[in-house]
Amino acid sequence: MHTELQSNQKLSKKPSNGLQVWWRLMRPHTLTASFVPVILGTVLALPDTSINMALFLTMLLACLLIQAATNMINEYFDYKRGLDTAESVGIGGTIVRDGVKPKVILNLAFAFMGIATLLGVYISMNSSWWLALVGTICMSVGYLYTGGPFPISSTPFGELAAGFFMGMIIILISFFIQTGTVTSTSILISIPIMILVGAINMSNNIRDLDGDKKNGRRTLPILLGRKNAIKFLAVLFIISYVWIIALSFMGIASWWSLLVLVSVPKAVQAIIGFIGKSEPIQMMPAMKATAQTNTFFGFLLSIGIFIGYFF
Repeated sequence: MHTELQSNQKLSKKPSNGLQVWWRLMRPHTLTASFVPVILGTVLALPDTSINMALFLTMLLACLLIQAATNMINEYFDYKRGLDTAESVGIGGTIVRDGVKPKVILNLAFAFMGIATLLGVYISMNSSWWLALVGTICMSVGYLYTGGPFPISSTPFGELAAGFFMGMIIILISFFIQTGTVTSTSILISIPIMILVGAINMSNNIRDLDGDKKNGRRTLPILLGRKNAIKFLAVLFIISYVWIIALSFMGIASWWSLLVLVSVPKAVQAIIGFIGKSEPIQMMPAMKATAQTNTFFGFLLSIGIFIGYFF
């Protein structure tokens, strides 16, 4: 834990200025993990109902705010625990590099959560109040991922939590607010996105493996070891693609869903990018490719389902 004097010395390095600082704080490259599930869940509802655009846009904004707030909370607690430094790779850096006060970051995160809560009230009023409970749980997990005495990010369950709450649950909520129900098809199609959102988290933990190990974390890649973690990441990619192929053959998903195969080169790029690397900066392209795999996969799946609805 930093002392107040150490904190002041660090925060005086560089004054904060410009919108770029605040934009970087939200880690925009991670936001696709929020809007891809919302789009997919909404497209899945097309055969059952006409789309309520107000609910769609409200859900989209709420999820983006929660994701951005989660990133800010992550920045705050990683700094407080001494995990982030000016040399850390892959962080927003608004505290350790731009001199923004930690309390400002935390208050902004809570403000985003507050706005998301108000949006959630509107969604619940127009669908079901059970969603208020589900939304509260999702936001709590977002806080507890790095906050609290036992942060989820320090355990082997970070990938599962991220994939389940930021992947599957968002898809199912987006589907539910349009249709008033959850179907087996919506659950089955959400599974590969859940896996790929978890894969984004795993790629982050593979990159940070050495630093996390020194700080006493017990993430999944630490337990598996770097080589096995990369192999496991490859297995996650394979399962995601095979899953959609199987759903297409069974008639659960449209044949157009096979458009996801166009994103295979990104998954291959991610795995190759991790092999033989040990420095965090060397693995950044691989981590980016992992996030892009989720983005391209989700968009292509949404497009395939949309085309399949008309044909």
